Amino acid sequence: MSTFPALRRLVRQLVAFFGVGVAAAVVHYGLLIGLVEGLGSHPVPATLAGYVAGGLVSYALNRKHTYASSRPHREATWRFAAVALVGFLLTWGFMHVFTVRLGAPYLAAQLVTTGIVMLWSFLAHKAWTFA
Repeated sequence: MSTFPALRRLVRQLVAFFGVGVAAAVVHYGLLIGLVEGLGSHPVPATLAGYVAGGLVSYALNRKHTYASSRPHREATWRFAAVALVGFLLTWGFMHVFTVRLGAPYLAAQLVTTGIVMLWSFLAHKAWTFA
């Protein structure tokens, strides 16, 4: 029976993480689409700008709503930045491969990339950033 509270906590975290992810994705995709369609930017740098903007939203909301962390900002911020840097590099790598090497449409490439980076981020933040 002791596993049920832990399971409920994990499900609650996943739901909160998903909600925060939607908010961060709106910022990320909004900037990505605006830069590509509105300004004619290349998708790779445009998605990296979107990733940074969405990351700022993600930090603030995940700290409070997903992980309810009491870790001081001076510790959590640099940990979040380290995880985000890996996510940034994964985003660059996958988007480069998908759009430049494989010629995939940038939004389809971004959807796949988002799924990969979201999984990485959830696990890393749960285990290390906000633990």
